[in-house]
Amino acid sequence: MKQWFRSGTPWIWLTGGAVTISIVMVVGLLSLIAVRGLSHFWPGDVAQVEITNFRTGEVSSVMGEIVRSETITASMAREGGNPVAEDQDLVTRYLFKQGNRDQFGTDFVWHFGNTMGEVTYPKGVFVIERREWGNFYGFPVALLTDGLVTVTADHESFPTQLAVAVERAVTRANEQRQIERREVGRINTAIERIRLELRSMELQGLDESELATRRAELERQREALDAEYDVLRQQMDELQRERRRDALVMRMTDGREVTLNLSTIIAITQPNDMSLTAKFIQYFAKIGEFLSTEPREANTEGGIFPAIFGTITMVFIMSIMVTPFGILAAIYLREYAKQGPITRMIRISVYNLAGVPSIVFGVFGLGFFVYFLGGNIDRIFYEAALPSPTYGTPGLFWASLTLALLTLPVVIVSTEEGLARIPSTVRQGSLALGATKSETLWRVVVPLATPGMMTGLILAIARAAGEVAPLMLVGVVKLAPNLPIDGEFPFIHLERKIMHLGFHIFDVGFQSPNVEASRPLVYATALVLVVLIVMLNLTAISIRNRLREKYRSDSD
Repeated sequence: MKQWFRSGTPWIWLTGGAVTISIVMVVGLLSLIAVRGLSHFWPGDVAQVEITNFRTGEVSSVMGEIVRSETITASMAREGGNPVAEDQDLVTRYLFKQGNRDQFGTDFVWHFGNTMGEVTYPKGVFVIERREWGNFYGFPVALLTDGLVTVTADHESFPTQLAVAVERAVTRANEQRQIERREVGRINTAIERIRLELRSMELQGLDESELATRRAELERQREALDAEYDVLRQQMDELQRERRRDALVMRMTDGREVTLNLSTIIAITQPNDMSLTAKFIQYFAKIGEFLSTEPREANTEGGIFPAIFGTITMVFIMSIMVTPFGILAAIYLREYAKQGPITRMIRISVYNLAGVPSIVFGVFGLGFFVYFLGGNIDRIFYEAALPSPTYGTPGLFWASLTLALLTLPVVIVSTEEGLARIPSTVRQGSLALGATKSETLWRVVVPLATPGMMTGLILAIARAAGEVAPLMLVGVVKLAPNLPIDGEFPFIHLERKIMHLGFHIFDVGFQSPNVEASRPLVYATALVLVVLIVMLNLTAISIRNRLREKYRSDSD
């Protein structure tokens, strides 16, 4: 046994076992996130069941998706006011997503198994995804146009006419949204520029005649913009009228009929009537919608595209800022600075800076970047816009700069390690051939140390993409539908606030008014964030490997 321990075999097995356990834990965690997140998009069947109230003897019908079930003790059920047999120790309860929140007040409700009758899955049930109030579950009755019945649900042409009406309403809604976002946004931007130019001329103290001439010209431009806006408003009003012409009458399980205007409907599906192939098509369509649309209903519905875009944009700008500063600082400390107590103190400070809590960087960014730098920039360059701040408020640029400061020690340390791994013989050989120190550094040492620099950038991206605490103070908000990049000059709006996947997870998971509706979205968004970080890291790793092979072949 002693010989076996001396051979080192136990430590090899111990190390291998630890690595295996770590891999299993990581894979298990990712699998849990993936299963719980991706299962949210599967079009589940709609169940209908009779619920008996043992106190009053009344029987009511409940319809909805059975989200999950759990077994609790009978005492817990009794404390909640639910009748349970005396000889029963455990009871199972089921969580129904009954939808129709505008009618019932809540779209999730628990029902105990001992109060439930037989569960059925009736055909012809409509699941209606709405812009507000969540899903609606029920049976169709008739299609209305201008308040008059166009076709009843039992008519053979009802599915076709309903599909045409829904598509028309959705198309008109998209057209109206495009006009509001692009054309009206462009006009508002132009009017704001005119206002700022007038204010700027007043602050400059121009001659009255020159000021009056310029003001008259700007007023003519504003009148032209107002006339253009009136035309667009008429178009939007017409689109709104067309959207609101059609309505769908639905019958709930309690027999009540509800009229839903098609302008509030996004999509209608019949999961109980769908084949497995149709469900897969719907499943991937919902995932695509989740990745490409904006959030709704306090972030508990819709997609996360603004958060994805904001995260990628912020990481990209952060990388552009942190890379040159980190590399230059590391080169100076390793190649030019005199190695002594001061240099060692600077290195210790850099190492300690890497361990400072991220929220401290957020407080520093808010105080220095936003209030000091941003406030001075506004006073110097955007005086006409004051008191409304332009850069003196949290935004994309300050969030990226704060993350750059947060990840700077990582880049410095990794770059220094890369420079230290270059053998001194390489430097001496270059100097012996007549190259200067600068030429040796920039043409020999730095290219060979590029993989180490990329390692620092990879670590910086991985940390920056997952940070939340500092971003809450310097530019990330709950909802920012306007992207920081658009077709309006200067095209990249660094002063705008953005959404971020990490903050979106925090908001949906801990600030949502509808916990059950937001629970699967937390897992789905977390999965997207993990995949995004992996993709960014793989891109940087592939670039590092290419550089490593390139300079290895050059050195050979």
